[in-house]
Amino acid sequence: MDIYNLVSFFGIFVLAGFAWLCSSNRKVINWRVVLWGIGLQLFFAIFIFWVPVGVKFFLFVNKIVLIVLDSATAGTRFLFGRLALPPGATNEAGEASLGFFLAFQALPTIMFFAALISALYYLRIMPLLIRGFAYVFTRLMRISGAESLCTSSNIFVGIESALVVRPHLREMTKSELTTILAAGMGTIASTVLAFYVLYLYEVLPTIAGHLVSASFLSAPAAVVMSKLIMPETEKPKTLGVHVKPYYERDDNLMMAIINGANSGLRYLGGIVALLAAFLGILALLNVIFGWLGGYANDLFGLNLEWSFEAFLGYIFYPFTLVLGIPPSDAFEIAKIIGERTIVTEVVSYQHLSQLISEGTLVHQRSAIIASYALCGFAHIASLAIFVGGIGGLVPERLKDLSRLGFRALLAATLACLMTGAVAGAFFSRASILLGQ
Repeated sequence: MDIYNLVSFFGIFVLAGFAWLCSSNRKVINWRVVLWGIGLQLFFAIFIFWVPVGVKFFLFVNKIVLIVLDSATAGTRFLFGRLALPPGATNEAGEASLGFFLAFQALPTIMFFAALISALYYLRIMPLLIRGFAYVFTRLMRISGAESLCTSSNIFVGIESALVVRPHLREMTKSELTTILAAGMGTIASTVLAFYVLYLYEVLPTIAGHLVSASFLSAPAAVVMSKLIMPETEKPKTLGVHVKPYYERDDNLMMAIINGANSGLRYLGGIVALLAAFLGILALLNVIFGWLGGYANDLFGLNLEWSFEAFLGYIFYPFTLVLGIPPSDAFEIAKIIGERTIVTEVVSYQHLSQLISEGTLVHQRSAIIASYALCGFAHIASLAIFVGGIGGLVPERLKDLSRLGFRALLAATLACLMTGAVAGAFFSRASILLGQ
């Protein structure tokens, strides 16, 4: 363990302390939630990074995800031919890939994974997994059964997670609502995991296993941060109660697959719209910042980088240092973590892949920590989606949700950073988890 591992370890508690400073009530903190939440992350990280059985399990999960991902691209290769081949690949006819095309290689996999998750719900496999994690959260952290169930669901799915606790949303406390929002934005859905794997597989062969690990780590991190920022001051209706997931089961397996694929198609359309809109907004902001920055450089004799990403990078720079990222890489990582709040993690992962492939990052630990810290829907667009989506289920709580939204976004952002710090604390350059 070197000095940066220690920095990452202490960074876990620095981030928790920052969340406490932003708390709505610093005197009412459930320290059992904080200690068990951090403890669960450390236990899981030790199992995955250090225990031989855990390492083998990690590599097995990585292999399975890649096999499933390869199956997911079979349909896109049939539809789009060479356009669907990832860089460096060839098809049965010996034709080489034409390069990376987001629309033809990554985006269509969402429909496959949405159909797969829907099938697992119908087969009662997914509800069983969700209830298992919810039992652990409820038993150890002593939070309500409803928020435990929703948080557990977010390990596997996205906005749909609110549906499993739909009967309880109306009576949830403000702290519970903050937790389910933070858990939604602080984790990723399995439907988009293929995105990030396709971006980073060439430069980081074990990225699939890392992203699955990040999903498990981020769930308790989101609970910790949300309870620090919005501590419980009321008594939840389902406190200490193990709640069964609520969902509408399809008539048969075929209908489950069809409905899942159709919902994936709608999700795909939403992502395309968000990327088109927010990338355009980012370009406009860069023009404005470039003009103002150029004027400031001339006026004061400065030589600073002026862009919206750079502005966000200055804000997140101290946090990247706390994560245990070496100073030589900290600003580049800070920029992509910062831009995630505006242009979504999809773009940030693409930029991370570019930094690695171009050799911009000096230290490999920077890439690993960044891949964990980016693994979440912690951005403005996601805030609107989760507040609007859950508000549609319980319109009478929409005002509360809108008021709690930005606190939940802050909690989700800090949760993602905490996940990165945990990964940094157990990072080892000799580990086979890096694909060496």
